[in-house]
Amino acid sequence: MADQPTTTRGAATYQRILDVATQEFAEYGIAGARIERIVTAAQTNKAQLYAYFGNKEKLFDAIFFASMERIMDVVPIDADDLADWAVRLYDEYLRRPDLIRLATWARLERRPAGHLVEDGRRLDDRKLRLIAEAQEAGRVRPGDPFDVMAMVIAMSMAWSPVSNVYAASADEPADAHDQRRALLRACVRRAVTPE
Repeated sequence: MADQPTTTRGAATYQRILDVATQEFAEYGIAGARIERIVTAAQTNKAQLYAYFGNKEKLFDAIFFASMERIMDVVPIDADDLADWAVRLYDEYLRRPDLIRLATWARLERRPAGHLVEDGRRLDDRKLRLIAEAQEAGRVRPGDPFDVMAMVIAMSMAWSPVSNVYAASADEPADAHDQRRALLRACVRRAVTPE
């Protein structure tokens, strides 16, 4: 992938491509996304897109890993209060349902074998380390830190846009979200608290 543009105009085009492609991939997945739709909506051309990202797969990777890093920055883990972390994840999924759809497409079309890896480094290393430290201190139940993290994330996604039961949306009444947050908080606490 080429370096990010250094001019103001180039940076604006680069960002438009990312914004439009995020929506395109979230809606259609990797196989269904169309470069032609992306460049048309981003008001650029294929040559520019390929100069910045290389190809469609690399464009998806750039968006996907940026979305994972965004969630880690916007919703940092608190291993001493995994229930609160789950609720904050729930809230982020309401704000940005496209992020969950991107992760789902990555899982469906690429079938990753578990861990999120970018450039040879695991994106969840810090989370796993913090959970392991909380386990060693007796604040989180014992077990594989990855399994604990995966369970909390799965619980936070119970009403996400990819739920096969019910997909919550930000425009629902506040009391519905408050009830879900309370249930999520109580269930995660019960699940992760040492016996």
